[in-house]
Amino acid sequence: MDKILFHGCATALVTPMKCGAVDYSALTRLIERQLAGGVSALVPCGTTGEASTLGHEEKRRVIAHTVETVKGRAKVIAGCGSTSTAALSILAREAEIDGADGVLCLTPFYNKANREGVYLHFKTVCDHVSIPVIAYNVPSRTGLSIDMDTYGRLSGITNFAGVKEASSNAVYAARILARHRDDFPLYSGCDELCAPFYALGASGVISVVSNVVPEKMVELCRLCEEGRVSEAAQKQLELLPLTEALFSEVNPIPVKTALSSLGLCTDEMRLPLCHMNSDKRSRLLYEMRRMGLL
Repeated sequence: MDKILFHGCATALVTPMKCGAVDYSALTRLIERQLAGGVSALVPCGTTGEASTLGHEEKRRVIAHTVETVKGRAKVIAGCGSTSTAALSILAREAEIDGADGVLCLTPFYNKANREGVYLHFKTVCDHVSIPVIAYNVPSRTGLSIDMDTYGRLSGITNFAGVKEASSNAVYAARILARHRDDFPLYSGCDELCAPFYALGASGVISVVSNVVPEKMVELCRLCEEGRVSEAAQKQLELLPLTEALFSEVNPIPVKTALSSLGLCTDEMRLPLCHMNSDKRSRLLYEMRRMGLL
């Protein structure tokens, strides 16, 4: 199995909602906009997709709808997370049945598993599916980080296909790449570190910012892949004010606010997520106007 599931920009898709339910017309609109922007992959039902507030059947339908809409024009990588490894494995298997090209598997959260438990968590998911499994390491949300020895053990699993590294720690990403660059790909889970991670040997980014400006994130990845370091750095810095505004409150509150301001979906979210602070919203809209988006 080719462990490089995609190169470049994958978008962590927002899940649009209306009157308490998933808005599938808006979801189709968002997907088509991403494909027109040239993204390599779409990731439904991740953190940005408010997966923690979606029911099991809702997750399955969102993933299936994304597959049906994409029709092979990009990779679809289903976001999968649960405090139960068994429940996670079922969701991953259903995503495979429904046509997903891979799954993005969150580290076990709340349970605070030990090293062996983390390894068995990912191994169990890999055993339940034949499609590629990408680990999602985001310790700020899970209270847990995958250690280097666990990566070494996971690298031997045929369909373990890399990691989305969202610790904001470039040194740790460098250590992973120094040991495992030839074993599996690493994807930046932090938009502001896309170019630095690429410089270290990353294969792409799983992006929140690309929900708003897909073409610009695709261009940033292209510049990195072509080795145009100075231009890539300039593009990264140009995007920084918008990126910071999109993370001025917990994701996905700002990005959903941004998409609503563009008329692409409502800014409806499920509790405990709620509307954006007015001052931070003003800053976000200012940055969008500055970039000519509004």
